[in-house]
This record gives sequence, structure tokens and C-alpha cells, in this order.
Amino acid sequence: MPSGESDPRLQEVALYSSWLGSIVESAVARGELDAKHELMLKVRRKEGNQALFRASGELGEPVRSYVARLLAMEEILSSLPVRK
Repeated sequence: MPSGESDPRLQEVALYSSWLGSIVESAVARGELDAKHELMLKVRRKEGNQALFRASGELGEPVRSYVARLLAMEEILSSLPVRK
């Protein structure tokens, strides 16, 4: 991903990546999604990804491809079994 720590668009992408990464790590370790993470994903989806779409569109490649991969991971997470 391009450098540019002060660019709020890159900060948005980095924040989302970090947040999603922590959920992925937990799910991989357990083989299932934690109930609190399922709720977090549902809330995130309800809020939408407009900021990510905007950032990826404005910044172009390689950010666009990176965001697409992150969103694909989010989709995969939502299909995992949930530990209640």
C-alpha cells in the first residue's frame, strides 16, 4: 500500500485493515467466528463501506485491489459458523 500516513483516506483503509485483521486472526485460531465479532461485522455492514469505496476510488491501484481483498475477507468471515 502506498505510504502517506497523513492522508485520511489511507488512514481509513489502514484502520479497517487492522480491525478486520484482528477478527480474521481470532476466527482462524478457533475455526469459527466469535459471537461478538459476528455482531461487529453486522453493525459494520449496516453502517456501510462508503468511506472505503471512496478511498479506493480516489487512490486507485494498488489501494483499490487491497480494499477489494479486505471486503472479500469480510464476506468470507460472515459465512463462518458462529460460536455462541
